[in-house]
Amino acid sequence: MIARRLPAGTGTGAAALRDNASMTRLRATASHETPDRPPIQVVPGQQVQVGQRDTEWPAFVFVTTGNGAGWVPERYLDTSSDPAEAITGYDTTELATTAGEELILIERDDPSGWARVRNAADSEGWVPLRTIEPVTED
Repeated sequence: MIARRLPAGTGTGAAALRDNASMTRLRATASHETPDRPPIQVVPGQQVQVGQRDTEWPAFVFVTTGNGAGWVPERYLDTSSDPAEAITGYDTTELATTAGEELILIERDDPSGWARVRNAADSEGWVPLRTIEPVTED
């Protein structure tokens, strides 16, 4: 599946989800709740402390920055030194969803098992791939 970004000038909201056929439309098959901690963003060159590997999502390690902590794909970090250095920017923002909700795919990250999506209210964030499916045209 190819990730597609929302074209500039495209309308927002539920109508945009239905009307723009060039976007990959998804449906949440299960609800997803966001973590209690605030999201963080890491930028290339930023130093981070790397902690434990996630047991459910092994592509992720827990990092601590001067601005908070969160889960980041390990492949986005150079862990050859301590502290590690971010080599790719990453935003840990997750999106709360409800089963049946329509979403638009922004980025699919198969190695991690997550996808960045946008909802009808124009909010964006990561959700587990196992909680979404493509919308099929009848």
